[in-house]
Amino acid sequence: MNLEEVDASAWSSLESAAKDPQSGFRFINLCSVDVAGRPQARMVVPRRADTAARLLDVHTDTRSPKWLELSRNPFVTILGFCASTRIQLRLAGTTRLHSPGSDLAEKAWSELSAWTRRTYAGGPPGDELSDDETVPVVAGDEASGKAFFGVVSFRAESLDWFELRRADNRRAGFEYSHLGALAASRWINP
Repeated sequence: MNLEEVDASAWSSLESAAKDPQSGFRFINLCSVDVAGRPQARMVVPRRADTAARLLDVHTDTRSPKWLELSRNPFVTILGFCASTRIQLRLAGTTRLHSPGSDLAEKAWSELSAWTRRTYAGGPPGDELSDDETVPVVAGDEASGKAFFGVVSFRAESLDWFELRRADNRRAGFEYSHLGALAASRWINP
């Protein structure tokens, strides 16, 4: 593959991850910085990928520490690894938060299953449960979760693509314009 094909393949994989639960990149790490300046990483599911704009959307509970971290510092890294292809994607860029009631959050909410909507109706992520308390099973009122449902849009500024092979590992770097156009690409030493 040439560099343009590598870039196209990486973004095709991310688009597939947003649609296919069996995709090798279905679960990716979103890495941010907390209020104390410490790195934080968590698994997220890409819900939408837009290759032309170099955007990835993920859903989140706006009561989560992640939401607060991203509201204070929008710079993040996204890291994914597909075990079957042995390809790692490391993207750096910025996030934009779409709060409950925003057009993007409303559209995304309308496309969620009832089961997924109910996951936002429980208590805030990270709240402590007492020793005798079990994780609450949220029944019925899925609509109450809508007030806490937000979308994080990530715009990639760069991609570090790495293919782990038995011999001759390969690595390439890509940079994108603020509109998502491929601005630079190069093979780099793995």
